[in-house]
Amino acid sequence: MSAGADAMDSRFRGNDVAAAGRLAHRSARRFKEKVIEAILFLAALVSVFTTLGIVYILVSESVVFFRHVPLWDFLTDTQWTPLFDDAHFGIVVLLSGTLVSSGVALLVAIPFGTVIAIYLSEFAGARVRETVKPMLELLSGVPTIVYGYFALLFVTPLLQKLFPELPGFNLLSAGLVMGIMIVPTVSSIAEDAMRAVPMALREGSYAMGATRLQTAVKVVVPAAFSGIMAAYILGISRAVGETMILAVAAGMQPNLTWNPMEPAATITAFIVQVALGDLPHGSVGYQTIFAAGLTLMLMTLLFNILGYWLRHRYREQY
Repeated sequence: MSAGADAMDSRFRGNDVAAAGRLAHRSARRFKEKVIEAILFLAALVSVFTTLGIVYILVSESVVFFRHVPLWDFLTDTQWTPLFDDAHFGIVVLLSGTLVSSGVALLVAIPFGTVIAIYLSEFAGARVRETVKPMLELLSGVPTIVYGYFALLFVTPLLQKLFPELPGFNLLSAGLVMGIMIVPTVSSIAEDAMRAVPMALREGSYAMGATRLQTAVKVVVPAAFSGIMAAYILGISRAVGETMILAVAAGMQPNLTWNPMEPAATITAFIVQVALGDLPHGSVGYQTIFAAGLTLMLMTLLFNILGYWLRHRYREQY
């Protein structure tokens, strides 16, 4: 009896040890999960606080600027000469150059990027896709200063053969090259969104007698519209925030124009020009870069809100 009792006691003790080991393992795993969760939460907080810090700097410095310059003059004046004795602060001058160059870039990037995305997602074979997509992503990694010199030394002379009156610095060549730079970004993100569409939708379309092109345009593109719109919004933000191509190829002359065949300055180019200059910190001329930066941030925010509204409306329709 005692031998049997001892065996049972030892077995129970073994079970207790095993249970304690499992509990310890679960506690350690939960602790690790909590640590990882805390790290991820802190990473998210870093991005949030960084955004809030940027907004705080822009707003606080812009408030100082608008104490000297009326907001109405800032929005309606048709001259931008903040560094002259007869200073004018009409941001519309820089806005015109930014919007025209971005418009030209998007006229290139959105159609070409969408067509490339449709081809890679629906028509290209695996070998072609594995070859072309890395080349596109490599193209997006070329420094923007290289694109700027490409626009100035190659695209502009080429355009001057078609338009002899085209000046050496112009928004057209800068916008075209900027569009080429944005094409890989738009096509890559849009293609990923299209490939995420379930194959069942394509098979159902084929079963109804649709061709591959009809399936791609009328089934896959609408189903991936949210991701495609994200690619467009990212392309718009990239175009609005581009600096070096415009600084090199479009000129730095503040010129209120909506003609892409004329030189003009953009918001980002002006910020670089002033930030690298000799203006004393705290002067009105120096504060203009914060007001211009705030304007640029509000433009980007507006485009993102517009993209969200389009996605929401599209989902309601489909």
